[in-house]
Amino acid sequence: MGQFFSSIFSDSLFVNLMLITVLSFMLSIFIAPPIIEQMGRLKYGQEVREDGPKTHLAKSGTPTMGGIIFIISSVLVSLFLIPNSMDKWALILLTLSFAFIGFLDDYLKVVRKKSLGLKAREKLILQFVISFIFAYYVYITHGSEIYIPFLKFYVDIGVYFIPFIVFVVVGTVNSVNLTDGLDGLAAGVTFIVSAFFTLSGLMTGNIATMLFGSSITGSVLGFLRYNIYPAEIFMGDTGSLALGGAVAGMAVIADMPLILPIVGGIYVIEAASVIIQVLFFRLTGKRIFKMSPLHHHFEMLGWHETKVVNLFIIITLILSVIGLISLY
Repeated sequence: MGQFFSSIFSDSLFVNLMLITVLSFMLSIFIAPPIIEQMGRLKYGQEVREDGPKTHLAKSGTPTMGGIIFIISSVLVSLFLIPNSMDKWALILLTLSFAFIGFLDDYLKVVRKKSLGLKAREKLILQFVISFIFAYYVYITHGSEIYIPFLKFYVDIGVYFIPFIVFVVVGTVNSVNLTDGLDGLAAGVTFIVSAFFTLSGLMTGNIATMLFGSSITGSVLGFLRYNIYPAEIFMGDTGSLALGGAVAGMAVIADMPLILPIVGGIYVIEAASVIIQVLFFRLTGKRIFKMSPLHHHFEMLGWHETKVVNLFIIITLILSVIGLISLY
């Protein structure tokens, strides 16, 4: 293992990784202030739901659609600094496609003042179409094998690969979207998850995942400067759907969709808390959680949102270490 890491740090790939990460970070830091100012001038502010935690009412009017910041940064750096490959373009297009769905939703809600934005059915149809195209691309270019963590071998699932990957991508995208409910939460968790796929790509030799992951990691870290409590801007669905697409894409390209639920465990429990809450309420008329997703439950217990965010980030760090252990 020591020889392995020595070879990594002496390799030019590591230099490229650091260059992409730093440039993405700096570009996000640089373009964020004018975008925040413009969003504020246009009055593209977040509408806070009245049935949510009362402490969130003060956030009403905070500029949203800030995901544009890390999308611009990561895509520009990826276009110019990551070597051309089919996987590079697949990851960029997947991220932009989900960003577009999120942008449509944000635009209808924030600009057109259509409270619900895109209808749930419309969003799901678009998500399934994009996910199917991506899954088919991976199937014909990478095959249908997936890595089994801890057991450390690959399994070929044949034609079931496509529906499985569609489920992974759509599930991840919507889970990241549900996680985006506190200042710095989705960005903080996803920063660590993308850093995991950057490092795992470096360890396994998956260049596209490694370099694209480094662009996402740097860009999101720069965005966090303005998104941590008290947030100057929210990422909106534009950002959360883009991050979900990027994370899912990296996991699938790296043949590691089964590691994603481990490293992205926070996404899983956030989505599960909503599903459990809805099903239990329909069956019994009662609620298990004071509010869902889970981060709101802790708020309703009296936790400050920074405490919840810090806890979830620490959990993600631990899960990422477990994910790395599952590779070796």
